[in-house]
Amino acid sequence: MAELLNALVVDDEKNVSDLLKLQLDEVGYSVDVANDGAAGINKIQAKRYDVILLDLKMPRVNGIEVLKFAKENQPDAQVIILTGYGDIKTAVDTIKMGAFDFITKPYNFDELMVSVNNAMEMRRLIVDNRVMKMQLGQGKFELVGQSAALQKVVEIALKVAPSDASVLITGPSGSGKELIAHLIHENSELSKKPFVALNCASIPDTLIESELFGHEKGAFTDAHSLKQGLAEIADGGTLFLDEVGDISYLVQPKLLRFIETGTFRRVGGTVEMSVNVRILSATNKDLEREVDEGKFREDLLYRLNVVHVEVPPLGQRREDIPLLVEHFLQKKQRTHRAKRISKEALKLLVQYDWPGNIRELENVIERAAILASGDEITPDFIALSSKSRTTDLRRIPTRLSLAELEKIHIENVLKANGFNRNKSAKALGISLKTLYLKIKHYGIETPAGR
Repeated sequence: MAELLNALVVDDEKNVSDLLKLQLDEVGYSVDVANDGAAGINKIQAKRYDVILLDLKMPRVNGIEVLKFAKENQPDAQVIILTGYGDIKTAVDTIKMGAFDFITKPYNFDELMVSVNNAMEMRRLIVDNRVMKMQLGQGKFELVGQSAALQKVVEIALKVAPSDASVLITGPSGSGKELIAHLIHENSELSKKPFVALNCASIPDTLIESELFGHEKGAFTDAHSLKQGLAEIADGGTLFLDEVGDISYLVQPKLLRFIETGTFRRVGGTVEMSVNVRILSATNKDLEREVDEGKFREDLLYRLNVVHVEVPPLGQRREDIPLLVEHFLQKKQRTHRAKRISKEALKLLVQYDWPGNIRELENVIERAAILASGDEITPDFIALSSKSRTTDLRRIPTRLSLAELEKIHIENVLKANGFNRNKSAKALGISLKTLYLKIKHYGIETPAGR
């Protein structure tokens, strides 16, 4: 067995539990043993298990209670009931309660392993299905381009992929940082395991700890049931923290401890959980400056930034724009009539500054493909947001600081979009939360109610 899976044997017959441990050890499982139901519950509280082999008749706490606890606290764990012939009716009832299978004693080990392997396949399908649902609708784009700037990034990503090192991916919004994270994951030994992404900028500070680590039932007002966090779902695979620079300073110590130890507590919980995940993270912020300003922990930055990959903005890889345009047009052929782009329109796209990077380019192409009446997209259908389309950079005073230039650009984009903040954030290639913060930081005046 190539991967190490966690198994728990709960049986009050010590000779049975010891034999099962020995047999499962030999086929590659990491096995814990509990010789009564209460001890089994304690172990389930403290550690994540892939499969639980559970006896029904035990002193103090019986197998039914252990099964209920396991399904409430580790819903993905597959439980196989070990039962005597006289308990078969009860064992059948446990299937309705969520048990995967039951095996009669005295068991045949080959028969037991068939059930265990089937249970592991079921668990994998459940986890893969959950991860797939999380990733649907995120609008990922493929890695397209041949520029030297992009090839340099790919080279670094492929070098670091086989290791288990934490990687910090930096670059402006919309430049493809998550795509590089996928590239690293897919070329690592974890490629067949979950890739779970958490966008730290899109979740309120009060909920991000629950999203990351999960919560217990009743932990807060709306916690009507136990919830597994993304750290649990990603166990054995990769956890990608997008926009990690937006994580609340109050949550940062808990994230640091998790990265250092692999352990965490669900919100409202008292028992430490343990998982094994690789951490990849991304940000469009200068985290060293954030550290200097007291907004980001220096020790957390060290943990995240074992290897640094910097993704260039689209403006530094203009030779890739024609390839990207063709790629996006081919994607749109699935839902819209095939279109081609005119030389004049392509020239306009290559010369544009692209504040929103690849994400903005894809949005522009999608709009043009929908609106163009004929088979060719001409400049008339290329809608480039903000005044940067016609701005002569030579007229901008060189004495302005970078912050002053950013303020001017944000003001122009807001005006060009009628102060619609959703549209402006998309045009700028930043999150709505980041736009609100920048408007407040720069004291930008907006119309009442906008």
